[in-house]
Amino acid sequence: MQRIGVFVCHCGTNIAATVDVSKVAEAAKHEPGVVYAVDYTYMCSENGQNLIAQAIKDYGLTAIVVCSCSPRMHEATFRAVAEKAGINPFMVEIANIREQCSWVHKDMEEGTPKAITLMKTAVAKVNLDSPLQEGESTVTKRALVIGGGIAGIQTALDIADAGYKVDIVEKLPSIGGRMSQLDKTFPTLDCSSCILTPRMTEVNQNPNIRIFTYSEVTDVSGFVGNFTVQITKHSRSVRAEDCTGCGICTSKCPSRKTPNEFNRGLDTRPAIYIPFAQAIPNVPVIDKERCIHFKTGKCGICSKVCPSHAVDYELKDEIIEEKYGAIVVATGFDMIDLHKFGELGYGVSKDVVSSIELERLMNAAGPTSGHLERMSDHKQPKEMVFIQCVGSRCSPDDRRGKTYCSKICCMYTAKQAILIKDHYPDTNIHVFYIDVRTPGKNFDEFYRRAVEQYGVDYIKGNVGKVTPLPNGKLHVHGVDLLDQKDVEIDADMVVLAGAIEPNPDIRKLATMLTLSIDNNNFLNEAHAKLRPVEAATAGVFMSGVVQGPKDIPETVAQAGAAAIKVVGLLAKDKLKTNPCIAQPDELYCNGCSVCANVCPYGAITYVDKEIRDHGLRETRRIASVNSALCKGCGACSVACPSGAMNLKGFTNRQIMAEVDTVCQ
Repeated sequence: MQRIGVFVCHCGTNIAATVDVSKVAEAAKHEPGVVYAVDYTYMCSENGQNLIAQAIKDYGLTAIVVCSCSPRMHEATFRAVAEKAGINPFMVEIANIREQCSWVHKDMEEGTPKAITLMKTAVAKVNLDSPLQEGESTVTKRALVIGGGIAGIQTALDIADAGYKVDIVEKLPSIGGRMSQLDKTFPTLDCSSCILTPRMTEVNQNPNIRIFTYSEVTDVSGFVGNFTVQITKHSRSVRAEDCTGCGICTSKCPSRKTPNEFNRGLDTRPAIYIPFAQAIPNVPVIDKERCIHFKTGKCGICSKVCPSHAVDYELKDEIIEEKYGAIVVATGFDMIDLHKFGELGYGVSKDVVSSIELERLMNAAGPTSGHLERMSDHKQPKEMVFIQCVGSRCSPDDRRGKTYCSKICCMYTAKQAILIKDHYPDTNIHVFYIDVRTPGKNFDEFYRRAVEQYGVDYIKGNVGKVTPLPNGKLHVHGVDLLDQKDVEIDADMVVLAGAIEPNPDIRKLATMLTLSIDNNNFLNEAHAKLRPVEAATAGVFMSGVVQGPKDIPETVAQAGAAAIKVVGLLAKDKLKTNPCIAQPDELYCNGCSVCANVCPYGAITYVDKEIRDHGLRETRRIASVNSALCKGCGACSVACPSGAMNLKGFTNRQIMAEVDTVCQ
């Protein structure tokens, strides 16, 4: 029998307001194996930790139960206290009487009995605990960054500057991401390219960084410190080592009707192209679906005119396998499909554009060389309407959009309005909004500048319909909620501030990395407050909008945070492995493979082994667990039909002891 100490935390009033903590401590004294029980205001404080350490020494405790908050918060804290006082750290159990009890009950009559039950289950389990020992695994001193936008670029630079090797994998032909499509950035109105391009050049010239563009991650295996990643490098049909970036091939290509993705389809590009002028690498790629040679076997002009003979139609995709110690996901975002909002005229009129399309129209390198024009007749608009929150902050019943706020729309609309008024003072601008949200340094001042200095007309209300008129105008029918009246405007151009959403590839990537995603496909953090850039899967980190909507400064800050976490991991020569892993009982295992089929980490294989069963020797096919790969998820233990698979620290016997305690 263990000598158990029970420590009940008040957590201020978080627990004590709806749980009689002294009654919980008193009840603990009557449980089997408990030799000491006490309650204290803050058990996680230094005084609280000292109280636990002293009790371990004074009462010769062999195991402890802490009734407090979620083990996600302070399990490591209490394990460290126990280990320092001479107890195996895995002889510590946490009874979560905060999140699972006090926070879900309104009064002590409900909360206290449940807290006592949770305490009893923890005592029942710790009575059957046995000391566990952590193993060790080596660390590969290289990091992988998936995504080459500003988040991925900044993360890679910070890791590389710390002296570690980094690979960037970007699915597009060039790094740069969404920021490369912007004209100016708020609230300083700096040129986006002037900020981004030097960073792109730094990445390209850094000896610690390799860039895989036009590539994607196709398989991931392994575990923290030792990931094995398969990267498919798609063929450009152009040898990068020979190409000089002269651009002759792109200028001579006869197939020039492909919508230009970089300019959001506002103009066209050739079948062989470089995405934008500052692209890195500055090497063209052939769009095989549009190329005449790949479709018919004819043409071949780009190969003929290339002075360095870099075009090679026979080049094939290349598969690269590399090992990494840490992985950072920075796959960025895209705009939602605005065609779903047909009442606002998108897709019906060329003069109804998205905010990102307006960025390209205002950019000097865009389809109109920076001149603001209507796409229907290329005339300068005199009357413009911006419609906010298109697809953002939708009701749960509206499946076309998102329930969340996209966070950046209010600011980039103010930025675009200021730039338009600055260049075209005679343009009238109206902004229909639900709320103006400006939660950043100098953001509110920037919005007020648009209203007070530039005279942008902000109208609190929604737009019901945008109707194209025979004269080329767009009839905007909205409502002013402050003045409680209908508003009708005949506009020359309408701009929709569409919601942003994670890159559509994130689900496939999350499956490969066993990551958790929320209902909106953003990656979930390991802990929203304490581990905001770490994924639940050890060794995987997140950077940028992949975790949630954010602006450029916030993205760069998170990129730096992710980088320092990676550096902290790669700086270690060895990592401790979790001892709470699966363990098969060889006498009961029948070799059915069910556990191997459900294991998400590929940690279970099968071996033929000689087993002695009741004096008989026979060779059986039994499960074997790779301790480095196993994460202790318990899926195998649940699925095993013969009950042969157990989880160290969470054996079937321990779980049933908890169940029996609840049922008493």
